[in-house]
Amino acid sequence: MEALAGALNLKEAERRHLHELAGGRRRGARRRPAPERVSPATRQLIATVGDVPAVVLGRYIDVLAWNPPGHALYAGHLAPDAPDTPRQRPNMARLLFLDAHTRDLYADWTAKARAVVANLRVATGHHPDDPLLAALLGELTVKSPEFATMWADYRVKAGGDAVYEMRHPLVGTMHVTQQTLRISDDQVVVAATTEPGSPSHAAMTLLIHNALTSRTPASQDPRHDAPVRT
Repeated sequence: MEALAGALNLKEAERRHLHELAGGRRRGARRRPAPERVSPATRQLIATVGDVPAVVLGRYIDVLAWNPPGHALYAGHLAPDAPDTPRQRPNMARLLFLDAHTRDLYADWTAKARAVVANLRVATGHHPDDPLLAALLGELTVKSPEFATMWADYRVKAGGDAVYEMRHPLVGTMHVTQQTLRISDDQVVVAATTEPGSPSHAAMTLLIHNALTSRTPASQDPRHDAPVRT
């Protein structure tokens, strides 16, 4: 395990979790962080831009909330209420590296994967001793050789807005600009847009229309967006 950790340039917290995954001694002194919450103002924001796919990501790039188009664009194969349970929230890194549906969404999967790894590297700088973050990194390192290779490459840098070719199973290929709005130290809103008048815009419009017209009564209930109690 130490040889693997050294080859991957893992930090101390990541080394500890790698040993735990391999059956080593668990360390119980670190306190588990409280579940992340989305403020009412942020929920109102993503509801207001209801015709634009939007997701709220937390400090570990967990999906804390999404509007119906955001759910349809990024993870229509998951339950719409998946972000509502803190311990079962979708995580963008897990989805990208370990979920075949999400992997197939990106024509240039490597570019998107490197951006996600860069975001996680920034997170480790802000939360170097966070046990949940260490657990995520350890899990991805063990389960995905591609993640392990990218994590060991310190040339990876976080970027800003990016354009990706997305191959959606319902509406086909789209060129999507993913724009990031930081709303707090640990949370961002990611909005997806397309160039007006383009074939991508037509495909996105179709996807959004389908998402908004196929909502279940439960998702239409305004109580659905109430803060989650944990």
